[in-house]
Amino acid sequence: QVQLQESGPGLVKPSQTLSLTCAVSGGSITTGYYFWSWIRQPPGKGLEWIGYIASSGSTSYSPSLKSRVSISRDTSKNQFTLQLTSVTPEDTAVYFCARENSSPAYENWGQGTQVTVSS
Repeated sequence: QVQLQESGPGLVKPSQTLSLTCAVSGGSITTGYYFWSWIRQPPGKGLEWIGYIASSGSTSYSPSLKSRVSISRDTSKNQFTLQLTSVTPEDTAVYFCARENSSPAYENWGQGTQVTVSS
């Protein structure tokens, strides 16, 4: 059973860079046809897709966030990382990592981590 666990600071100051890591267990992030994704949910709003890094290593980002987002991976640790630069209070949200298959459908989710952008 694949499990995902987000980690990172819960509080980030405006203009700084938000960095979150998703540790994956029970399966390799480099095998199969999967998209290792980041998704967020601002308070009182719906889910927003941020982007993914595929098992192949290719990446794709939301057009609205593309200029500020980077997703990378550390295959030796079987984890992938989100970096979001120049954050504002509008980036405050619960951030989730998830595994998407080719259907497409999200098969596995992390529990989510709250990130607040505030001075």
